[in-house]
Amino acid sequence: LTGCRYGELAALLVADFHPESGTLHVRQSKSGKPRHVTLTVEGTEFFADLAADRPKTDRLLRRASGEAWAHSDQKKLMARALKKSGINRPCRFHDLRHTHASLLVKERVPLQVVARQLGHADTRMSERYAHLAPDYVADTIRAAFPKLGLSKKENQNAIQPHAVWIGADADAEIV
Repeated sequence: LTGCRYGELAALLVADFHPESGTLHVRQSKSGKPRHVTLTVEGTEFFADLAADRPKTDRLLRRASGEAWAHSDQKKLMARALKKSGINRPCRFHDLRHTHASLLVKERVPLQVVARQLGHADTRMSERYAHLAPDYVADTIRAAFPKLGLSKKENQNAIQPHAVWIGADADAEIV
């Protein structure tokens, strides 16, 4: 729901959730700079439930015992979630961050926006985070590329030769 690092989530206080703007305030990120993470409606509702009737100084995310998340708790949480979901492959908590980026890119969110959401200084790292499924890449290219009218199926008349330049200089070929 956030694209945040585990440590960023573990450090959140109830006061860091801003329901009126639908954001989380990450006070210290890996870069050392604070940022606001935008939540979806679903994310805002999720964090509102977590924050309800709790003191602003409490950790937002905590164990069932009420204690703050510890460094190693993520492994247990991920193992439990993977088992419950039937996923039978290794997956780290950090993979959720990559998934968040991939889902945003799949919805055509500009990389600058993805970078800001993840707390990246520029889009280079965000590009590396956005793993796109091969079928999504294929479907996107097929939907976006214009029809050239070259197939016999689309053009019942004899196909006329089309000049297509390969290259940008005087040595370019015509195919």
